[in-house]
Amino acid sequence: MLTLASKLKREEGVRAGRTPAGSNDASHRVSIRDRLLIKEVAELEANLPSTCKVTFPDENKLHHFQLTISPDEGYYLGGKFQFEIEVPEAYNMVPPKVKCSTRIWHPNIAETGEICLSLLREHSIDGTGWAPTRTLKDVVWGLNSLFTDLLNFDDPLNIDAAEHHLRDKEDFRNKVQDFIKNYAR
Repeated sequence: MLTLASKLKREEGVRAGRTPAGSNDASHRVSIRDRLLIKEVAELEANLPSTCKVTFPDENKLHHFQLTISPDEGYYLGGKFQFEIEVPEAYNMVPPKVKCSTRIWHPNIAETGEICLSLLREHSIDGTGWAPTRTLKDVVWGLNSLFTDLLNFDDPLNIDAAEHHLRDKEDFRNKVQDFIKNYAR
């Protein structure tokens, strides 16, 4: 992050006519996405839910990071669930790409990692999908809520998990705990 912030400062100096000696203007360009990410990551880190942790494998690439959610209540208590978040170049006009890399038994997360969360949808009829006014903070809080108040058995992505919950809540809870024990520690 420090390198991107200093790169941004250098670019602002170039635009103000203070080009450093021997530098190439094109090498100092920072994309709109990266400008947004510098601000949004700072806001995100200041407002992170207590159940979430964000890590950047490469601090110079704010557009790729991991989110770990450790729910403190409900069916998923005791698990640690890892999400890969990739912010495309067209951000904030398009949503980040998010995938759960932890195997999970969840009605809104497929075992292959796809996620059903309305704010991650680029086109939404009901108006709850992605909009340029949304931020990474909204994405993180939305993902965190999939383990509590946004847990939705009525509109599932993983139909088997939703039907399992409908048939036998206690067996569903046991299967969730088995997945946590085997994949989410």
